[in-house]
Amino acid sequence: MVARGAPIALATIAGYALATGLEFAGSGAAFLGVLLYVAGGFAFAGLIVVQPNQAQVLILFGRYVGTISESGFWCRNPITKPRMVSLRVRSLQTEPIKVNDAAGSPIEIGAVVVWRVVDTARAMFDVDDYERFVPVQSETALRQLAGRYPYAGSDQPSLCGNSDEVVQALHAELQDRLGIAGIEVIETRFTRLAYAPEIAALMLRRQQSDAIIAARRTLAQGAAELVQLAVARLGESELLGLEPELQVAMASNLMVALSGDRAPLPVINTASLYT
Repeated sequence: MVARGAPIALATIAGYALATGLEFAGSGAAFLGVLLYVAGGFAFAGLIVVQPNQAQVLILFGRYVGTISESGFWCRNPITKPRMVSLRVRSLQTEPIKVNDAAGSPIEIGAVVVWRVVDTARAMFDVDDYERFVPVQSETALRQLAGRYPYAGSDQPSLCGNSDEVVQALHAELQDRLGIAGIEVIETRFTRLAYAPEIAALMLRRQQSDAIIAARRTLAQGAAELVQLAVARLGESELLGLEPELQVAMASNLMVALSGDRAPLPVINTASLYT
């Protein structure tokens, strides 16, 4: 049903030339010339040019009969109806949408999706409009993904802390949704990921507080280990024997000095250790 167009075009031109000559040869030859004219017009109607990275889907009486996906000059059945489908790689950048994450916090999230058509028949006949199908399904996948993960968290996967894992999950979700339309998802990336403006300042203070608490916890743990080591070493020393009360006092003073916000001031005790 499909053949290279150049030989058909040359044969048609030759047929027109022969038909023109037969018109002057007699009534019988003129009738043959008319038939050649009709056949040539029928052949010319089937010529079609397919551009690079484009395809022509052929429909015959409401039935899919094939796709011309190779670029060049082709001749098809003239009564088939061609419909062009682009095979080029395309990108879609979604507008940032406001959704609630798994913790119920409002966030703004947006993504870019790189895609292309790999199955022309499914793209044309399995969905109403595959070009509109991509943005609708991309936004739906983003909403579902954002509701599956919290924005931030240390004890479970989060949108910020596990970006690669989340992007892979988004890619798989989009491929599952767009595969029914014969579309391949090449790449997905987040273009925006932030708290909604109404809670951004509050969540920033919360993150700062969490960071301060974590730093204090680390500092206190380190100070306790240093105090324990210092008291133990002094207790083992033969030159300096400390009674339990003095060990407790020294441990308390060391914890204050090591855990404070400011550098401790040196104090020289000129009396005994008990005053």
